[in-house]
Amino acid sequence: MTSLRATLEPRELLRRMFDAAIDSARPDRCLPAWLPEPPNGRTIVVGAGKASAAMARTLEAHWRGPLSGLVVTRYGHAVDCRHIEVVEAAHPVPNQAGMSAAQRMLHMVSGLNAHDLVIALVSGGGSALLPLPARGIALSDKQALSRELLRCGATIREINCVRRHLSAIKGGRLAAAAHPARVVTLLISDVAGDDPVDIASGPTVGDPSTCRDALDILARHAIAVSPVVRHHLESGAGETVKPDDPRLAHSESRLVATPMLALEAAATAARVCGVHPLILSDAIEGEAREVGTVLAALARHSSRHGQPAAAPCVLLSGGETTVTVRNQGRGGRNVEFLLSLAVGLDGLQGVWALAGDTDGVDGTEATAGAIVTPDTLARARVREMRPLDFLDRNDAHSFFSALGDEIVTGPTLTNVNDFRAILVV
Repeated sequence: MTSLRATLEPRELLRRMFDAAIDSARPDRCLPAWLPEPPNGRTIVVGAGKASAAMARTLEAHWRGPLSGLVVTRYGHAVDCRHIEVVEAAHPVPNQAGMSAAQRMLHMVSGLNAHDLVIALVSGGGSALLPLPARGIALSDKQALSRELLRCGATIREINCVRRHLSAIKGGRLAAAAHPARVVTLLISDVAGDDPVDIASGPTVGDPSTCRDALDILARHAIAVSPVVRHHLESGAGETVKPDDPRLAHSESRLVATPMLALEAAATAARVCGVHPLILSDAIEGEAREVGTVLAALARHSSRHGQPAAAPCVLLSGGETTVTVRNQGRGGRNVEFLLSLAVGLDGLQGVWALAGDTDGVDGTEATAGAIVTPDTLARARVREMRPLDFLDRNDAHSFFSALGDEIVTGPTLTNVNDFRAILVV
């Protein structure tokens, strides 16, 4: 550990890597190179997501010519724009503010012609922030279903599949409404695999999934829905716009930031400090506590046997785990992962870890994540805190808060999903 101490302490190095990952995905750094050429006609900007307001501000700063539009972002994530209106709404459970914004967006893109351009600024969180239920379905139906999907441990891919088939704007419907205008979607990905249809449920992207797929997801997780929702899916009324729909012929998507690019930025920060980075994957999914157990075993193997990398090294990963909430704790998939990791490491010396959500909000808390140290469990015992009890309550935020080990960034105005770094020194 001598060489590492000569440069940075483990906590500082972990935070430097996390900050590098976030900085790589900030709109002012990643968006300008992907902007389309101005059209002969009008430019209308629409968008949704935790990064959409920051994306709109960057677009305005680099755009040549007039534009107007509307984007919706999470409460607390708005920034000032001159020409593009910014609306704040609720996340992860949608509300009326988001629904009203979605209705206005559909109206804005209607009646355009082939000389006009729609720029869609889409990032993670857009599904909840752009709730426009299909005809006959109430917002309360979608709110109740959102709560159940979030509690049951469904993956974001499953959740968004259901959302698309109950929406009047997602699953390609926004782009279809803009036809025959050209549509260019600029995406900051927060999903495993970076499939545009899964980012904010693909409002401008053709969707190959079906109502039957949505019904299967509900059945798999034993989620009861209202009769009107079930009829909407069983009748096929909720079918989305498919990839070969002619209304999407002039629609294209550009990925401007991804989880892998963020991990590569963190890897560069590690190398500068003399630490070998190993990127395990940018798409790890599964129960957060189970992922914690597996990665603890991998860290132990690295510490003891120098495989898959020898110390000093850092094991980097991204993706989106899930938490099946069984009790009334504060939740948070990154801190639940970390607490499980700490239990699996059992005080192993020379291993430190940080996990956090790159948007600055882990679950519903105003904290991004936390740090695990070799003495995490020892410090907890001094306070008579039992880690497994906190895991059983899905209350890892309270555990790390009591230890003073939570990471607070505030809204980062971007979102490339979860970041995990396990440092072995």
